[in-house]
Amino acid sequence: MDNFKFHVYTEIFFGKGEIKNLPATLSKYGKNILFAYGGGSIKKNGIYDKVMSLLSEKFNVVEFANIEPNPSLDSVKRGVELCRTHAIDVILAVGGGSVIDCTKAVAAAFYYEGDPWDLVLDSRKITKALPIVTVLTMAGTGSEMNRGSVISNKDQKLKLGMGAPTTLPQATFIDPTYLYSLPPMQTAAGAADTFSHVLESYFKKGEDAFIQDKMSEAVMLTVIKYAPIALKDPENYAARANLAWASSLALNGLTGNGKSGAWSVHSIEHELSAYYDLTHGVGLAIIIPAWMKHILNEQSVDRFVSMGVNVFKISDQLDKMEIAKKAIEAMEQFFTSLGIPMKLSEVGVDEEKFELMAEKAVKYGALKHAYVPMTKEDVIQIYQLCK
Repeated sequence: MDNFKFHVYTEIFFGKGEIKNLPATLSKYGKNILFAYGGGSIKKNGIYDKVMSLLSEKFNVVEFANIEPNPSLDSVKRGVELCRTHAIDVILAVGGGSVIDCTKAVAAAFYYEGDPWDLVLDSRKITKALPIVTVLTMAGTGSEMNRGSVISNKDQKLKLGMGAPTTLPQATFIDPTYLYSLPPMQTAAGAADTFSHVLESYFKKGEDAFIQDKMSEAVMLTVIKYAPIALKDPENYAARANLAWASSLALNGLTGNGKSGAWSVHSIEHELSAYYDLTHGVGLAIIIPAWMKHILNEQSVDRFVSMGVNVFKISDQLDKMEIAKKAIEAMEQFFTSLGIPMKLSEVGVDEEKFELMAEKAVKYGALKHAYVPMTKEDVIQIYQLCK
């Protein structure tokens, strides 16, 4: 196991009705609140009214609405301007990963005089950030309990990650009932995102990270068990609670620390959603089986066997390669069962930009350091398998 530093200071308020603690939590940081949210679904499901009722008497609330599903640099700049104009003390992000990601970039850029994109290109320039408090309305990204953020530069057709210790949310409210109104595809995409986070940690280099791998398997098993239940019965509290907590644990460092190397699937998918504005979780589900087929070989097969036997309950008496192939097939069948389209042609993506996207995936994703190192040609072949 590699050396690592682990420090996640996010205070979690988990469960029905815990939102009652929001005013006391925000008051630690000041009275001027930037209330960030997305396209307005929180106004339809009542979460907006609930939050405003808690804030209206004690705080000065400035609304930062219409953050896109793939948050853009333009939105970051808009948020920074609001923070500076209204002397914001703390940012309240109510939404899923896109909203939270955007506010992390805003929080860091508030203290930076240059172009916020500089911080995306080099997170070492982040020295300070406004405090962030989040209210989760979609499970999947894990952004509610980590420092990471992914921002899209539409002009440059780039979608890149950023983050620093100071962009970790101070507190997060996770009320499973707030996930009841999620559309089925968002539930499915979130499940695929959570699954992908631990899968990518599972397929990282590093010996003897037994406990990390077992935690990853536990998260995978949780998603497999509860995602179908949440789709069939959207107001099943146990399903929503388990999926929400799995989302947070999947990417807060517990499963990835102690294992070195780059992620592959996320880097390959980020290019898809940068060019085609594809839902991130959907793109991941499409890429994962193709990537697995591409990297399966005599050197990687044991990792597939572990996943096949421990997660998909395939008999360990079969030949290793047979177990591996059955595991990939089971993975693809699971995503299909969630109603996720499994071909790029089904989501409006053709071959036109395969070469360009592959080049950028390798350039920005450090894929030479992946579990199975990949070149531009490897990524093109993966895209081809997905078409």
